[in-house]
Amino acid sequence: MGDTAWKERERQVARWFGAERVVGSGCDAKYGRTSASDSTHGRLFIETKHRVKHTAVTLWDSVQVKARQEGKTPVVALAERGRPGFWLVIHCKDAEAVLWERLEAVYGTAKVKRLRAGLK
Repeated sequence: MGDTAWKERERQVARWFGAERVVGSGCDAKYGRTSASDSTHGRLFIETKHRVKHTAVTLWDSVQVKARQEGKTPVVALAERGRPGFWLVIHCKDAEAVLWERLEAVYGTAKVKRLRAGLK
């Protein structure tokens, strides 16, 4: 039987995080698994949804056009009334840039510049 697109996308996402796809992850009780995660990652619970279209991605697409015009990295923050915090929608290719920006916000530009220099 040929591979389906959603299985391949689960593999791609799991590997991006240094893990592997779990076969039958949605049926964890049936297989006696302790986690229903789509991957074998030890610290992240990864759920991959492969759809024709996601509303959040459609929103990201429109933000991306504006961000690129300004030479910036697109980030969509989703917040719900009455719930603390927010969710971030970023493209995987922008994850490193977003992480460095967050580290600068927490630790300051000087510390992060030293850290980055030490990693090279």
